[in-house]
Amino acid sequence: MNEVGSVTRRGFIGGAAASAVLAAAPNVFAQGSDKIRVGVIGCGGRGSGATYNVLAADPNVEIVALGDLFPERVKELAGRLKAEHAGRAKFTDDTTFSGWDAYKKVLASNCNYVILATPPGFRPYHFQAAVEAGKNIFMEKPVAVDPNGVRKVIAASAVAQQKGLAVVSGTQRRHQAGYVETIKRIHGGAIGEVLGGQVYWNQGGLWMNPRQPEWDDMTWQLKNWLYFTWLSGDHIVEQHVHNIDVANWVMNDTPVKVYGMGGRQVRTDPAYGHCFDHFAIELEYKSGVKIQSMCRQIDGTAARVSESFIGTKGTSNPSGSINGTTRYRFEGKQVDPYVQEHIDMIASIRAGKPLNEGKRIAESCLTAIMGRIACYSGQEITFDEAMKLDLDIMPAEFKFGKLPVPPVAVPGRFKLTDGTFKGL
Repeated sequence: MNEVGSVTRRGFIGGAAASAVLAAAPNVFAQGSDKIRVGVIGCGGRGSGATYNVLAADPNVEIVALGDLFPERVKELAGRLKAEHAGRAKFTDDTTFSGWDAYKKVLASNCNYVILATPPGFRPYHFQAAVEAGKNIFMEKPVAVDPNGVRKVIAASAVAQQKGLAVVSGTQRRHQAGYVETIKRIHGGAIGEVLGGQVYWNQGGLWMNPRQPEWDDMTWQLKNWLYFTWLSGDHIVEQHVHNIDVANWVMNDTPVKVYGMGGRQVRTDPAYGHCFDHFAIELEYKSGVKIQSMCRQIDGTAARVSESFIGTKGTSNPSGSINGTTRYRFEGKQVDPYVQEHIDMIASIRAGKPLNEGKRIAESCLTAIMGRIACYSGQEITFDEAMKLDLDIMPAEFKFGKLPVPPVAVPGRFKLTDGTFKGL
């Protein structure tokens, strides 16, 4: 495994197409007997999970390349795959990579299907490179942490469309049968005109890795990426985007503006970086409909992860039920949606009609980013303002060493000024 000590952002995204094997035919497994050769970029929890999900999705899947910044992550996943899927673990020492440029080396392998599962801040760069390399792409959500990243993803998605590449994001509700069938009925008028709704992701705290003496700033932040906005987008973007995406799906639109409040009440220790522990926002759509959105990560609190909507003819839990003039309850079979999204992606490629969810998930991520900006600043923000906002919160250079932590946002002190959001 090769390791690279640092890379500038220009170098991080540059050269990927030149070094990659530019597959002339992205749909190289259009025939059912052909192998789906998967490369994995990001071998942590979600990357490992997605790897097992794609193996469960199709018997013709082989894992041909692995890459992660940290060599121990690659080694751990490689060992598990060789022990549990020996016949389908086709990677070798020459196709397992670590270091800042590991993603480029995975893209230069003979994979025709790539999983992007590093911390979300890196997603726009990796996605652009994967599109340039001609790969079919499954990318975990969120796909960006700032408006500049959102625009990169939208632009690259358009190129993927032109190239005939499949692009699927990890918003598994979009592939879950109960949601698909119920929202289809909502769009068909089953609850009448939508008047409002609520979406939630309230839960306890998540993991935190105490800082070790040998860790520099960059290592510490990467190993606790949930708590740094440049890496995760804060939990309203990293986690609550699932529910916000359902709101946009039901409304078949993006909100025109967002207003909200939030803060850092319990996770105040610097070990938790500078992210908030609760948000509450209001999404207002062109029709005037307002959706209430709430997320929280605080131990000892009541959990609620759900969505609900009310219309002129009834109400709906879009995961599988409608009550009112029309009554409906989903009772069909459901495949694990984390597997189903890979099944759907592979089926779309085999059919010659590759799915492309890039623009849609980018817009849902921007909606969540708007919520973060509204709560950090205490100001209302419109979708058009956010889409044009010149906000790039990524470090100037990707390297190990010192990396100051921005202060915790204080509403009223963080302002939108001359197109730049100050204070992040």
